[in-house]
Amino acid sequence: MRIALVSDIHGNLPALQAVVADIARRGVTQVANLGDSLSGPLLPLETARFLMARDWVQLAGNHERQILHPHQRTASDAYAYGQLGAGELAWLATLKPQARLSAEVLLCHGTPRSDHEYFLETVESTHVRLASPAEIDERMAGAQAAFIACGHSHVQRAMRAASGCLIVNPGSVGLQAYDDDHVHFHVMQNGSPDARYAIVEQGENGWTAALIAVPYDWRPMAALAERNGRPEWAHAIATGYAMPSHQ
Repeated sequence: MRIALVSDIHGNLPALQAVVADIARRGVTQVANLGDSLSGPLLPLETARFLMARDWVQLAGNHERQILHPHQRTASDAYAYGQLGAGELAWLATLKPQARLSAEVLLCHGTPRSDHEYFLETVESTHVRLASPAEIDERMAGAQAAFIACGHSHVQRAMRAASGCLIVNPGSVGLQAYDDDHVHFHVMQNGSPDARYAIVEQGENGWTAALIAVPYDWRPMAALAERNGRPEWAHAIATGYAMPSHQ
């Protein structure tokens, strides 16, 4: 089994198209999208239509849930909701927060127990750190798998649970830095604008992961974010860092 993992596209269609071209160049035909596909001030409608035309396994992230529930929407969710039509919203409503590809393979957006929880990072009051083995085991919530894919934190990472299960976050296709106040205020940033994804493969000795960064022309998306009144998105898309005022 060989799978390309994409996640956290956030309406950045040019970044997604660059990733899809790179996946095709590497000869991978099975793709799984781990969610948070549309939310943000970019191209939610065009991205939804692109994804709806793909024969991929696709999950709902926390932002899909928030787009569909008016009392949960952030400004980014509200923008996406306003751009989508009835068909795209109906498609979003069909997406689930996790899926099994086989008895060995589990896909989720955050963790098996929550779409709004980092799997491989822990937010402290002063910083973000790697999750401990005990925290990872707790967040698995008893899930039995040899391989788990997760997204949500936008940070590419591959770690193993105490059981030997490989857990891979492919990073974000479309947004390489952001700040959040869930649990505590914190910043996540990758330090370059490249679109991120991963390829995982099952071999004789178990699962392996390749974490990949793909350059693309980010300038139109940064300009679009600026025009839509989101300079912090423009800065993150252009640099991979959060704006200084947001750190």
